[in-house]
Amino acid sequence: MTHRNPRPTWLRVSLAALALTCIAGSPRILGAAPPPEPTLEQRVADLEAYVNNGARTPNVASKVAGPGPGHNAWMMTSSALVLFMTLPGLALFYGGLVRRKNVLSVLAQCLGIAGLVSVLWWMVGYSLVFAPGTPYLGGLKYAFLRGVDSAPNLDYGAWVSHNVFAMYQLMFAIITPALIVGAVAERIKFTSVLLFVTAWMFLVYFPLAHMVWGVDGLMNGTGNAAARIGAIDFAGGTVVHMSSGWSALVLCLILGPRIGFGREMMQPHSTVLCMVGTGMLWVGWYGFNAGSALGADSIAANAFMTTTLATAVGSFTWGALEYITKKQASVLGFCSGAVAGLVVITPATGFVNATGAVIIGLCAGVIPFIFCVKLKKVFGYDDALDTFGVHAVGGTIGALLTGIFATASVNPNLASGNPAARANGLADMVARGAQWREQLIAIGLTLVLALVATAVIGFAIKATFGLRPATEVERQGLDVTEHGEEGYVL
Repeated sequence: MTHRNPRPTWLRVSLAALALTCIAGSPRILGAAPPPEPTLEQRVADLEAYVNNGARTPNVASKVAGPGPGHNAWMMTSSALVLFMTLPGLALFYGGLVRRKNVLSVLAQCLGIAGLVSVLWWMVGYSLVFAPGTPYLGGLKYAFLRGVDSAPNLDYGAWVSHNVFAMYQLMFAIITPALIVGAVAERIKFTSVLLFVTAWMFLVYFPLAHMVWGVDGLMNGTGNAAARIGAIDFAGGTVVHMSSGWSALVLCLILGPRIGFGREMMQPHSTVLCMVGTGMLWVGWYGFNAGSALGADSIAANAFMTTTLATAVGSFTWGALEYITKKQASVLGFCSGAVAGLVVITPATGFVNATGAVIIGLCAGVIPFIFCVKLKKVFGYDDALDTFGVHAVGGTIGALLTGIFATASVNPNLASGNPAARANGLADMVARGAQWREQLIAIGLTLVLALVATAVIGFAIKATFGLRPATEVERQGLDVTEHGEEGYVL
């Protein structure tokens, strides 16, 4: 093996000396004074802020602007966990619940949505949600992820790389429209799903996410001092579950029921897959909820605990109700209760204590159970996989209960020490136990946006491209007819 001759030592030393001279002299040449060295006290304060996931010391931040390695590592892990919720968690959960002839159609829809939303997010989605703009929609500052590099974006996380934050939020954008698939499973064309999701992201998700989480968002109670609605949503009760769940109801009503609905047996083809998917959702949801603290801090630790408690209680409660009413506790019931618990605790997980989480878990096990098992039969709508009963109803309940059980003792961002919460009235509302009023306003605005926009999109696609496949295609199954594959070759 041959090696190139290294440069002579004298040449390397000379080049290094020249470079140092240029670097050291450049501020004087340009007429700018070199930045002052941070003091020991400033460095210690910055280190303390890193440990506590707090605001950076300004004089140090300008000189040492890198992310904190521990918080960054947690957010990259959380991003992977949230993607794990959709692929494969939600895909298997929904896939197990449909009939065998449609299992691949559900998997294809989840995969297609993941790819489509990622492209939209890169183009303008991230910017419309998280760039400064109006109270209703962000601007184009970050279009094509321009300027989204590894330095932190101090508007959202002092210790997390901007690109990691953007990818973390992408995972939320992916799973939200994928949840809608559950209500319209087995009877919608693949191309229509992609057309619907494209329009829905622009008309519902991007505006709503900006209003709730954007730095100048209309309903960002903890982060926008000028927020006109001081609402709180830790990890997506309104943004993710209410928006998708209520939209799912509208879309399934526009589509109409599956062929044979109410006359033929439409049992899940694999409860085993459903159980596996549920377990993956539960595990991934720790990234969803605890990751929303944007760092490995005390608030993330509390979210980890409350997520566990509410999910376990919701699952057990649903199973207990089945045993009381039918003398049998089913695996599907335990799975449904677990997902309901995850949904209902999501907006509250970083704002409530352990007791609040248990009460929320009880509500999650009871109220969605009533909607999915009892009221769905009364009203006769074909919400194929109970997206409305779990996500719309659960997300709405969670958003309201967040306002009832939120406490500043768990999250100091709810106290007057947070300038935004002090200025927009959030701290006062929480202290007086009146936060539920702001939550109701946010719930109402989310409902109007989701219902109206979905109706417009749904009827427009139905009138132009069509939503449903031909009757013979639906009877044969979407796997073979739309994707040319079979889930099982026996």
